[in-house]
Amino acid sequence: MKLSLSREEYARKVAGITPASPLARDMLFAFLTGGGICLLGQLFLEFYLSLGLSEELSGSLTSVSLIALGAVFSLTGLYAKLARFGGAGTLLPITGFSNSMISAAVEFKSEGLVSGLGANAFRIAGPVIVYGISAGILYGAVYWLSSRL
Repeated sequence: MKLSLSREEYARKVAGITPASPLARDMLFAFLTGGGICLLGQLFLEFYLSLGLSEELSGSLTSVSLIALGAVFSLTGLYAKLARFGGAGTLLPITGFSNSMISAAVEFKSEGLVSGLGANAFRIAGPVIVYGISAGILYGAVYWLSSRL
C-alpha cells in the first residue's frame, strides 16, 4: 500500500513532530563551553610562563596539556557529557581534535592494540594532518619561489 502525500502535507507532518530547537540556549552553552576550554588553556599558559619557561615552550606545553586532558576526558566518558551540554563549543578547541582521535581509536579497541587502536587513531585526524603537511609544503615552496624572484 502506497501513501500519497503532497509536499505541503509532508512538511506539516514533519513540523508537527519535530521538536523545537532552542537555538539561543545552544549557542550560549557552546560559547560558554568553548570559552571555558580556552580560558583553561590561558590558565595553563600563564602557569607555564610563571615557571620561567619561554613563550614558545609554554605555548607548546599548553597545547600538549589540553590534548592530554581532552584524551583523559574522552576515555572516561566525561567529554561526551561535556559535548551534550556544550555542543559545538567542544569541537573547536584543540580538545575536540584530541577527542576525535581518541574516540575513533577506542571504538576499535577490541580488535587489538595495533590493528584496532593504532590503525584507527588517525581515522578522523589523519586527513587533517595530511592537509596541514601538504599545505605547509605548498606554502613553503611558494614562499621560497617568491623570495628568489
